[in-house]
Formats: sequence, structure tokens, C-alpha cells
Amino acid sequence: MDFADVALFRSIVAAGSLSAAARQMGTTPMLVSRRLAALEAELGARLFHRTTRSLSLTPEGEAFLPHAGALIAARDSAFESVSSAGSGLSGLLKVTAPNVIGHAVIVPVVADLIADNPALRVDLVLSDDRTDIAALGLDVAVRVAPMKPSDLIATRLADNPYVVCASPAYIARFGEPATLSDLVSHPCIKLHAMETWPFVRGGEPEQIRIAGPLSASTVDAVRAACVAGVGVAMMTYWDVYRQLERGELKRVALADAEPVELGIWAVFLIRAHMPIRVRAFIDALRKRLLAGAAA
Repeated sequence: MDFADVALFRSIVAAGSLSAAARQMGTTPMLVSRRLAALEAELGARLFHRTTRSLSLTPEGEAFLPHAGALIAARDSAFESVSSAGSGLSGLLKVTAPNVIGHAVIVPVVADLIADNPALRVDLVLSDDRTDIAALGLDVAVRVAPMKPSDLIATRLADNPYVVCASPAYIARFGEPATLSDLVSHPCIKLHAMETWPFVRGGEPEQIRIAGPLSASTVDAVRAACVAGVGVAMMTYWDVYRQLERGELKRVALADAEPVELGIWAVFLIRAHMPIRVRAFIDALRKRLLAGAAA
């Protein structure tokens, strides 16, 4: 099987059309179509439903997609095992992560890796949307969430609990909520993606509806408003750890409930044949997160 054709298949999935994949690769749609047809003939299965207006994976294409990623990863790992010994990391590392933790943690990690490994290249996609790492051909996704069963493999890197917080100026003016019932009477800053705030009370999960003068679409905006004293906010620890360290925000502890615990996870398609650069990135990220949590 031609690895270039397998990589082409993944490129078509990520690009969404033959013509878009051809433009990205600097070739013609006709050549892309011929190579795809050759791969389908070798597999004995049609990988895409194709019309003049749309392109979508067949069930066979859906099934082959993770295996295509595994084949490419195994090829890269094989090359690295004989070409990178003693010369550092090399090749292209493709990572996606949420915006806030991406800027605060991921960028410094990849900057250090690049400084120590001149042959390494990194493609970093920062987005708060859940991305399809198989379709986009990504090596690893960093996610802040409780993980659910899936076809992906995940390794927990660090704890990342929700934190209820407010600025010292806000607390001096309005006081500090002591219980859940106190909290709902305070002006709260709402993140659009969080319709309710998750707590655990008496060992049972409980969702609290909050209200306040401001709602915002990004964590950055919620954090800035909280620092400015607009109200109480709930964000994850790694969204606000710098502000907590500097005293710009204060953690609010409730007597009758605790915010839900989340984790920071590295998510990838396969564990076997993982490229050395991916393992090095995950190890470096875990080390930085653990060092930050201990600080």
C-alpha cells in the first residue's frame, strides 16, 4: 500500500473536497481522483460518496480513517527510530487545544521543544470547539473535560477543578458567598457555553442556575470581567491560576458544596507506534502542568 495515497485520503477528509485537497498539495483534482481510485481499488471498497456538489465518507471510509492514521503514525515512528537517534525530535507535530490553556501552557511547552529540537515543526490549532482529530490528521488533542468512552485513547495529564472566584474589590463591596443559596443571590458572570454551574453537594451532583449583569462567549472575557469586579465567576483552575497567584482573584469556598473536578487530557488515536515527538510533547506538557499545580 502506498503511504502517500493513505496520506492523501486523510488530506481529502480534512479538506472536505478533492479540489481543496489538490490545492493544498499543489496538484490537480484529476490526479487526486486517480490516486484515490487506486487506493479504493486496492482496498476493494469505496471510501467516499462523491457528487458534483458534495463529498462524504462511506461507512467503509469511516472505518478506514483511524487505521489510516495508525498507518501514517507507524511509518513516521519507523523513520524516527532510525533517523532521529542522537539528533533530537523531528517532523511535524499537529496539536489542538482550548484557547486559554493553549496560550498559557501549550505555547510555552512547544516553544521549549522547538528551541531544543531545531528539526521539529509544530502546527498548533487553538479552538474551544471539539475538533475531529482523525478527520484533521492531528496527532494529539488537549481537552479539558470529563472523558467519555470513544474510539480515542486518552491519558490524564493533570487535575483541573472548577473554581468559584471573585476579585478582592468585589468581595470588599458585596461580601463573599458562603453557601450555594448565597451564591445564587450574587451577581454572577455567565459563560455562554455553561448554562449551569456544576457542583457536588452531599456526594451528589447538582447543577445551579445563576444570573447576573454580564454573559460572554469566551473565558478570556469572563475572566477579565471577574478581575474588574463585575461579579462572581466559575472557571477552571488553569484558566485563572495566574490571577489567583497574583491576588487579582480570590477563590470562593462554599461550606455546603464543591465545584466539579475536571481533568486535562491528552487525546490521540493510537498508543502503539506513537511518534517520538508526540510522546515528548505529552511528557513535557504533563511536567509543566504538574509543576504549575505544585507552585
